[in-house]
Amino acid sequence: MKKLFFLFLLFLLASCAKEAKIKPFQKKILKDKEHNVLIRPVAPDLLNDSSDSVRLYYKKMDFHEIWYLDENRKDLLSEIQKCSNDGLQPEEYSYETLKKLEENRKNLSEEEQIVYDILLTQSFEKLALHLHSGKLNPKKLYANWDIKPKKIALSHYLLKAIKERKVSTTFKELKPNHLVYQLLKKSLVALDAFPDVPFSTISSSKNKIQLNDTLPELVKIKKRLAYWNDYSTSDSIISWVYDSITYKAVKKFQKRHGLQPDGVIGKGTIYALNFTKSERKAQILANLERWRWYPKDLGDQYLIVNLPEFSLNYVSHEDTIATHKVIVGTAKRSTPILSSKLSNFVFNPTWTIPPTIIKEDLQPNAATNSNYFAARKLIIYDAKGNKVSPKQWNPNKATNYRYVQEPGYNNSLGLVKFNFPNHHLVYLHDTNHRSYFLKTNRALSSGCVRVENPLELAALILNQDYPKRNAKEWIASLIKNKKTKSISVKSTIPIYLFYWTSWIEGTQLQFRPDIYLLDKELAEKLRQ
Repeated sequence: MKKLFFLFLLFLLASCAKEAKIKPFQKKILKDKEHNVLIRPVAPDLLNDSSDSVRLYYKKMDFHEIWYLDENRKDLLSEIQKCSNDGLQPEEYSYETLKKLEENRKNLSEEEQIVYDILLTQSFEKLALHLHSGKLNPKKLYANWDIKPKKIALSHYLLKAIKERKVSTTFKELKPNHLVYQLLKKSLVALDAFPDVPFSTISSSKNKIQLNDTLPELVKIKKRLAYWNDYSTSDSIISWVYDSITYKAVKKFQKRHGLQPDGVIGKGTIYALNFTKSERKAQILANLERWRWYPKDLGDQYLIVNLPEFSLNYVSHEDTIATHKVIVGTAKRSTPILSSKLSNFVFNPTWTIPPTIIKEDLQPNAATNSNYFAARKLIIYDAKGNKVSPKQWNPNKATNYRYVQEPGYNNSLGLVKFNFPNHHLVYLHDTNHRSYFLKTNRALSSGCVRVENPLELAALILNQDYPKRNAKEWIASLIKNKKTKSISVKSTIPIYLFYWTSWIEGTQLQFRPDIYLLDKELAEKLRQ
């Protein structure tokens, strides 16, 4: 197949050469005196089938060759060959074809060398764009994606790479420089080191396998744990007994996969054990692609939430200064992936119930519970802003009212709300269900992000904005006052609600449940 493609390409080169001779091109041959290399003109006719951007590159080069230097061509071929380190496939960028043409370059006619030059430029553009901003458009893939697409003037990078002979450096500049992206690349290397062996599906006759249970499926479980380097001894691997050695291995495996590390082998642990090496690789590739969609520069300081990890980090000058557990949206009411900027805090906030919760929760429950509004301290307002008593409330027209919960410790938003502009009506906030932070799976909210110990996080931010005040004492007095109070955030603090399910810690691969099935959907698209 590759030979046929190569012969076809040569036929194409010959055809293009004939077409070029039909319409003479008057540009002169230039010379790079420093390297003693001729720079041939490129007839616009040869660019007829190229994109507007490729034609622009040649226009900026005054319609002359771009890859006239051996060094630049070899560096480009090297970068294409190494793109597998970033989860891309060299064959997508015509690597084998380019390699053969380079090896045979001296035997190509001038016109054929020009067409080879164009093919190099097309491959440079394709790889550069994929490394910079990904292969796919997230807005076409995800309905809940609210991050501006990355834009780039690639001609600047190309011309700089060619003139300064810095092709490899240019590709490095185009790639994401985030720590997580680097850890994902290390994950790919670590995963590739595992042997390629077939996995047989593990199933259990018991819903929960506990310490000292004796079951035949424990042999498979032990072998699978040993494969992933969580089980380090072969002494009891053929035993049906769930012994203490296996118990420790299971807890280690569970911790690496974001599961409750209790040593109980339930459905979640069995599900994670059944992931094959190829499925884990697809997961890493999906995460690499997603990180290429994220902004390249996150800022000097920012709040970043990893939804599947149920964690928020406050980062300042590349140092994580605070980490908080969070609760995120359920699969049905997923938290959107977005970027914004923190605008203000609201202490002792009221809560206006959003339309989705009115329709799906309030309306059916309040219709059958006469104490619903009083128990939740909800005030009902009609369309004109007049208060409506629960007795006057019409359940058949529930969406015509506005429902506001009074401020207080048991308000659904808790004692503080972090506002930031977005189209999804989501924000960070405290909660009245503080015990939920003890759960491992915290995909429990209606879309907003609930933060554990949010007053501590607010104090950290207010300390830098209002240095003359003691932020903790100030917040305490505001809470004690029980009145709703908004305080502006003066600093520029971006906020990112991101989604990644894989990385590496030391030598330990880390995976998290794909709570919104975003990995699965993306992996399928990448395979296509």
